[in-house]
Amino acid sequence: MIARKRFSLNRIACPGLSLEQFFALAQRLSIGKVELRNDLAGGSVSDGLAPEQVADLAGRYGVSIIALNALQQFNLEAARPRALAELGRLVKVAVGIGCPAIVLCPNNATSDRRPPEQMFRETVEALRSLRTLLEDNELTGLVEPLGFAESSLRSGAEAKKAINEVGSPAYRIVHDTFHHALGTDTQDLLRFSDYAQSIGLVHVSGVESDDPFSCYRDPHRVLVTADDNLRSREQILALSNAGFRGPISFEPFAPEVQALDVGALAAAIEQSIAYLVGAED
Repeated sequence: MIARKRFSLNRIACPGLSLEQFFALAQRLSIGKVELRNDLAGGSVSDGLAPEQVADLAGRYGVSIIALNALQQFNLEAARPRALAELGRLVKVAVGIGCPAIVLCPNNATSDRRPPEQMFRETVEALRSLRTLLEDNELTGLVEPLGFAESSLRSGAEAKKAINEVGSPAYRIVHDTFHHALGTDTQDLLRFSDYAQSIGLVHVSGVESDDPFSCYRDPHRVLVTADDNLRSREQILALSNAGFRGPISFEPFAPEVQALDVGALAAAIEQSIAYLVGAED
């Protein structure tokens, strides 16, 4: 079975709540891990609170902040100066609030016409350029492939290959069940222990729409139920059987999830946990 203690909650599930309300929701659900974001209204990871205030709040509600989400366009050479500066700011926040990891997202734009070889080369070069900031501050960079057709890094296998070329222990992979279903990797990848043990975090969501996979976007992403088209539970079980023992973070972007009141959202998350925990080894 998938242990309940492995679950985490990404703030995108309830962006309308204050940081304290978000921590209180996690405590209510007995979820001891959370992810914060820098892409919510106002652009503040911490709602303008000082790092020590955030750390104090997290301690009072018994939650650990496991990741900041995210540094964008990390692998686009033209954006490298901006990415380095932004990573510097995120590193300061992470260190200040006691967060051990920062999510790194690839360039994801239809205007990106680089050939695949150049995209991979610039991904490796970017990881080399960012590693010093991460290593010097004992932080992990969580590389997240995005499965959209326009993404410059769609594959977990490619992410692992790039990390291997850099050779730094500062990097691990985010396996996102939504993006895996849209991307170029097969289910077989999830059964390899070498891949499963390179993962630092799983993002989990579900899609129940009748739209074709090629049309799926973030607003399709709901909490996982038995009607999930992504086979998210099967993905997590395969990774766990292959050796992944890390956190599994709920990341539903759907407006209908974000609009739920706290009681309804807590009930929906509880039902999703029960479904996922019920997966058999």
